Amino acid sequence: MSTEITWEDPYCGEGNNCFRIGTDPTGNAYIAVTGQEDAPLTDTHEALRALILNIKAGKADHLL
Repeated sequence: MSTEITWEDPYCGEGNNCFRIGTDPTGNAYIAVTGQEDAPLTDTHEALRALILNIKAGKADHLL
């Protein structure tokens, strides 16, 4: 991937389910499984923020 992504420290839930969140200088946001940062999901900062806020609000609990 040619885009320069600044990755945050990994976030790990129970077990080995770790992921990382990153951003680039143009305002895109990225989320990837730790160790697979070369194949992230990409969206806008706003979309990633909405995803995180909805997860924190329990709106994705049914997926767990």
